[in-house]
Amino acid sequence: MSNNAGFPGSDLKVTGLDFLKSQNCRLHHTDAYNISNLVVRRGQPFQLQLTFSRELQAPDKLSLRFSIGENPMRSRGTLMSLNPRREEDLSRWQISIIKSSGKECLLSVTSSPMAPVGKYTLNVKTGNNIYNPENGEVYLLFNPWCEDDVVFMADEAQRKEYVLNDTGYIYVGSAYSIYNRPWNFGQFEEFVLDACMYLLDKSKLKLSNRRDPMLVSRAMSALVNANDDNGVLLGNWSGKYNNGTSPLDWIGSVSILQKYYKTKQPVLYGQCWVFAGVLTTVMRCLGIPSRCVSNFNSAHDTEENLRVDIYLNELGEKLNGMSLDSVWNFHVWNDVWMKRTDLPPGFDGWQAIDSTPQEQSQGIFQCGPCPLKAIREGDVYLPFDSKFVYAEVNADKVYWVVKKVNGKDKHIKINTETQGIGMNISTKAVGQDKREDITWQYKFPEGSEEERKSMQKASSFIHPSGIVPRAHFASSLPMGLVNPKPTVLQETVFKSGLQLEIISKAALYPGNPFELAIIVKTSTPGSWTINLASSCQLQSYTGKVEASLGHVKETVKLEGKSEVQVPLNIAADTYMKALASVEDEVLIHITAIAEVQGTDDKLTKETTMSFEYPPITVQMPETAKLNKEFTCAFIFKNKLNVPLDNCKLLVEGLGIFKMTTFDQGDVKPGRIIKSEIICTPTRLGEKKIVAKLTSDQVKGISTEKAITIVE
Repeated sequence: MSNNAGFPGSDLKVTGLDFLKSQNCRLHHTDAYNISNLVVRRGQPFQLQLTFSRELQAPDKLSLRFSIGENPMRSRGTLMSLNPRREEDLSRWQISIIKSSGKECLLSVTSSPMAPVGKYTLNVKTGNNIYNPENGEVYLLFNPWCEDDVVFMADEAQRKEYVLNDTGYIYVGSAYSIYNRPWNFGQFEEFVLDACMYLLDKSKLKLSNRRDPMLVSRAMSALVNANDDNGVLLGNWSGKYNNGTSPLDWIGSVSILQKYYKTKQPVLYGQCWVFAGVLTTVMRCLGIPSRCVSNFNSAHDTEENLRVDIYLNELGEKLNGMSLDSVWNFHVWNDVWMKRTDLPPGFDGWQAIDSTPQEQSQGIFQCGPCPLKAIREGDVYLPFDSKFVYAEVNADKVYWVVKKVNGKDKHIKINTETQGIGMNISTKAVGQDKREDITWQYKFPEGSEEERKSMQKASSFIHPSGIVPRAHFASSLPMGLVNPKPTVLQETVFKSGLQLEIISKAALYPGNPFELAIIVKTSTPGSWTINLASSCQLQSYTGKVEASLGHVKETVKLEGKSEVQVPLNIAADTYMKALASVEDEVLIHITAIAEVQGTDDKLTKETTMSFEYPPITVQMPETAKLNKEFTCAFIFKNKLNVPLDNCKLLVEGLGIFKMTTFDQGDVKPGRIIKSEIICTPTRLGEKKIVAKLTSDQVKGISTEKAITIVE
């Protein structure tokens, strides 16, 4: 006799499962993901509606099985078998019946706030029957809205910015002329979430380690560069990009991640802001709060001795390749937000990670996460890579002049600068389109007592016996091992009160002459004779010299407290050829060396300036209707007095239109170009349109404009 004779019909079977996607995704802040599957965040309830072949009865067996990975096992927390009528599962997942009426049953499922992040397969078991729903893969993400998740972020405005904002800025330029580069993160676009899931699989992280944002962010810092593991982007700083895309031609992460997911091969090419933009996308996509961080005058200290040596010739021109250490005009990395359960208390919050391949860490090009608090306090023994990040924002610059003496190179130390590195550390402000200075989160104020203590602590770990190797160079330190305690270098005080300042007297438009001047000042009574050498070079943002344009050598006489301006003029023809021959955006770098005769007063000063460009104008309505066409026009007038060759206009609007390129050919001085795109918005809310113009001569003109999409 069959055992279901007492039930209407026979075996209980599932005939349908509704993932209730629109209500679940709204509550989980995942409604923007362009994917047909259910995307939810861990530690937070979501509902499922089951339809059965008949009414659910008390003796019926019902379980929902969520599994992840190749070989799901209960003991490893990778297979959860949830029975609404039983005690809770050991894995901290919970399930309950909200209501059951007729053949329908509404269930609530809550995953563990420590569950591994990734793609789970769901099936429903009733008796001996197994139901596999269509689109039965559920994507589970980190949850900054859940207090029990280690990525919990209490402030709603911060969550909106650091998790949900799909556009933003990356700050570039130089310490004294910072400008924003609009960037589309696009974490919700088609295939981006799948690309992140592919990277998680590729990371070889054990499934149990995928619950930990510390390990996930470290693994992703390695996978966004292609150096060890066929990751997303190949770095290229050579200035030659003809077999790929120039790093300057990207305006967002979407086309990079989509191309990578399609080909599974590294995309060509990236430089630091591209790596940081893509890593922000990956982190926000997985649910880890993240921001792009730009450090101006960023030290790349290969020897980890907190010192970067800069070599100049007698004209004040910087020499390439004398030192492995370098100072980048800016470097961009990321901060991610989490509790550090692996460290002593006090190191929660922002952690620095960096996917630009600079130095290997544990044999792989990866960097971080490193707590900002450890960098600030000088606790550079804490994992990961805190010495390297500490040096990026705190190293000293030591200037040397290389002179020929009897046919041999002689290195003469000019001066040490202790405050030039790690300036104006910048990120986009929360909820506003402006720059926020976060230097204070990385370091104490220069010259403060706390900064001195932090520096001493850091130095003791970087060289346990004090900064001894430096003592041979720095006159302010005792020679040898007289004082094993670390000494912090002090700025030198000059007899003559010598000071240098570098200014530009006219706007730096490509095609115009540079009108520069060096101001030499003294402030102490007496007659001073000063030998001045100053030079102007074009350099890429990593500090590499691309061309030497001109120099001035003069002897000036000053009395007491006085100053003199020494002009340094460069004709346009001198630099325009160099500008067109390099595929990178270049900066104008001016160095000055002054020596006061009859004293030991020697000083160098360097500054970097950016070119100025005419703007791109975007014309479009302030609001547009969902799924209704509107026209967007991009207008550019070449106000420079040189032609711009091979102009390309790159435009993208997330939720409005895909990245599009307009080839504009050569644009003569005075000519106006206009490109139009007809677009149909597919998402509500404030959206941004980003445009960028590149040419042989000029690489860096970009703009953005916001539009509100309404129903």
